[in-house]
Amino acid sequence: MKKWLMLVVAALMLTACGDKEETKKEETTKDETLVGFELTGDEVEEAPDVPKEDEEQIIAAFNEYIDSFNAKDIDRYTQTLSKNPQGFEYEEDVAAAKNAFAQYNIERTPSDVTIVKYSEDEAQVFSNLEIQMTEIETNAELTSSGRQVTVFTNENGGWKVTSVYYIGNDS
Repeated sequence: MKKWLMLVVAALMLTACGDKEETKKEETTKDETLVGFELTGDEVEEAPDVPKEDEEQIIAAFNEYIDSFNAKDIDRYTQTLSKNPQGFEYEEDVAAAKNAFAQYNIERTPSDVTIVKYSEDEAQVFSNLEIQMTEIETNAELTSSGRQVTVFTNENGGWKVTSVYYIGNDS
């Protein structure tokens, strides 16, 4: 598979398989109601006044979202997703994840994980992501990186992924 095609597939697979990919600065800053954080620039400000218990639960939910995808564990992965997501179609995402798990080994490594917006009902988690992707059939490899805001909703007493916004780094 050509590397450019793998890059496209990687972009889709790393962001809840069907979420909105933001590619222009104007798009990331235009609608503050979607994402309360600009995906460009170098400064990341932590949301003020996040209760310690909620902070721990939100970060644990983010880690489980990443870890379950990396482990190719579809049952664990689906448990991290909102049943009523705002940024993707649940059934389409599950089908895309199953397809990705069958065709690729994808390792997403987050850093600088920070809650950048918080309310009792919603939290936005920023992270830098390094993505290592290997096509199983050909052993072709691709490495890429980007910034992501993962939006969680407080659903039935647990934090679930409701949408994901990603922009790849220029390089």
